[in-house]
Amino acid sequence: MTRTDRQHRLLPSHLVEPGGSGAPRPRRTARDWVVDTTLFLLAAFVGLLAADASAQYTSATVTLLDQLAGAAACSALWLRRRWPVGLAVALSLANAVAPVAAGALLASLFSVAVRRPFREIAWIGALAVATSVVQVFVRPDPTTNAGLSIALGFILVLLVTAWGMLVRARRQLFEALRERARRAESEAELRAAQAQRLAREAIAREMHDVLAHRLTLLSVHAGALEFRPDAPPEQIARAAGVIRDSAHEALQDLREIIGVLRAPGENGDGARPQPTLATLDALVDESREAGADVVLDSTVDDPAAVPAATGRTVYRIAQEALTNARKHAPGTTVTVTVRGRPGEGLTVDIRNPAPAGPVPPVPGSGQGLIGLTERAALAGGRMEHGPAPDGGFALHAWLPWPS
Repeated sequence: MTRTDRQHRLLPSHLVEPGGSGAPRPRRTARDWVVDTTLFLLAAFVGLLAADASAQYTSATVTLLDQLAGAAACSALWLRRRWPVGLAVALSLANAVAPVAAGALLASLFSVAVRRPFREIAWIGALAVATSVVQVFVRPDPTTNAGLSIALGFILVLLVTAWGMLVRARRQLFEALRERARRAESEAELRAAQAQRLAREAIAREMHDVLAHRLTLLSVHAGALEFRPDAPPEQIARAAGVIRDSAHEALQDLREIIGVLRAPGENGDGARPQPTLATLDALVDESREAGADVVLDSTVDDPAAVPAATGRTVYRIAQEALTNARKHAPGTTVTVTVRGRPGEGLTVDIRNPAPAGPVPPVPGSGQGLIGLTERAALAGGRMEHGPAPDGGFALHAWLPWPS
């Protein structure tokens, strides 16, 4: 398929400029038939008026020739979609000697103005005006002043071409709006795909927030077993149980994330519900069972009423803070404070003092807090963190809670 063929397939019939080399002839629609028939009838009506006016001062032979010329000119209008320029030129020349062709000429000029560029419209309109002037002297009307006839012909040509150009501009505007709508739809699809990709990247970054908590428990208790092989059997059993449970939970979390990252339609069954503010108590209990000293102070009466996305963000913030406290300040008391109500937002404060003694270095990239700061900003809130004046660590976050 050539470029010309593609253009004729994509453009509606009223915007196709026929007459090109090898260009297919557009099929007339019901609207095209109505327009063509209307123009034919109008041209025939104008031709009859002109023939009746000229019959009063011409011979019967000339009148018959005028009628034949008018019928041919009106019939030629059915070719205006295929050869608009050639038809307009031919009718302009016929109009110089046959006033009955004036109606068909105006219809052809309208078609040229609708379908062709301004340069062609200008010289064809000038030709039509010139032949109208010639007609005034070749076929003068005794009842009308010559100057008035010339002015009337010029005004009619100008009005018809201006009307056609207005229709052309209107159609081009509609086509541009359609193209803009199609482009906007394509851009919306691209933005949706980009948003999906960014969401998946955010979920991939969240793997750190989800798995770091579990893996830290594994590291701490495995290190305790390594450095305290002479610990009482009860402590060893407890540490082994924590390691087993943390490994199981880490696998469950990893399976959940992989399920979310699957393409649409590939999600498997058995996906666990996402954590919310209502599950914050369970996170604190889990940290206490692992040996951490955590104090939870929450004044939210109904945690289930908090929006799921906001509650999930609070959960991840608390999870990261507890993980960092366990790694960098073991044995200290971590205080988690949650305040808020609908319309005022939700405030989270997490603090822990400095550790009493030296702490073995634990590897960490610091990406967890950075990711949570970005996450809070995307949720419409903010998060700040850093060393406290007493040497400990403090984290403060505020998230919106619509009323």
